[in-house]
Amino acid sequence: MSIKIKDLPEAERPYEKLELYGEKALSNAELLAIIIKTGTKDETSVQVAQRILKLRKNGEYDLAFLQNISIADLTKIKGIGKVKAIQIKAISELAVRMSKPDNYKGIYIKNSKEVAQMFFGEFQNQKKEIAKIVLLDNKLKIIKIEEIAVGGSNFVDIGIKTIIKSAMQVEAAKVILVHNHPSGIAIPSKGDIKFTDKLFNALAIFEIDLYDTIIIGNNNQYASVYEHIKKQLETTKTKLK
Repeated sequence: MSIKIKDLPEAERPYEKLELYGEKALSNAELLAIIIKTGTKDETSVQVAQRILKLRKNGEYDLAFLQNISIADLTKIKGIGKVKAIQIKAISELAVRMSKPDNYKGIYIKNSKEVAQMFFGEFQNQKKEIAKIVLLDNKLKIIKIEEIAVGGSNFVDIGIKTIIKSAMQVEAAKVILVHNHPSGIAIPSKGDIKFTDKLFNALAIFEIDLYDTIIIGNNNQYASVYEHIKKQLETTKTKLK
């Protein structure tokens, strides 16, 4: 017969452990156990949580897989009914929203890395490619962040006219294009580089600067297309010497 939570030493129970040592002392399973509250007659809530974590597929990042798992898949696990499944989905969505600034207006950005970090939680393990633009003034203060396209698993149709129109509507001086690679690999493709060049030239006609194109992958990885091009040029120069 399995040990129940109440039979564990007090310092090993998820609720009491968090209170005594803080949330960072708990494992993923223990944190999840607090959300689902109860187990079954044969398993503790921690053991049920461990089985939920086993639903993660290869290549999926940490707990981010909960963003994409369905309520139906969760309820296949003994001890997880519809209510608990909905609670888990609600918590995972809150985690995504917590990673995004509620009030980005007035935030000044320093570099592309800082912008990429704003989108890590939102873009982790996304199955579709999503494109957003960050519109900035001359001092790199964020005016607006706008979603401009949602595509499939390996392609998104980004309209240059849409980007120009959005930038002009708020009199943006600079634009940053941010999109994810559903593959999870944050390496600019030839298409990314070609589109960045095309967008740069189109925006320049309206005296708007393309600050960068940023690609978000999994595991909090990102790539700056400008930095990628710079490294390629440096490598070419080295080979020519």
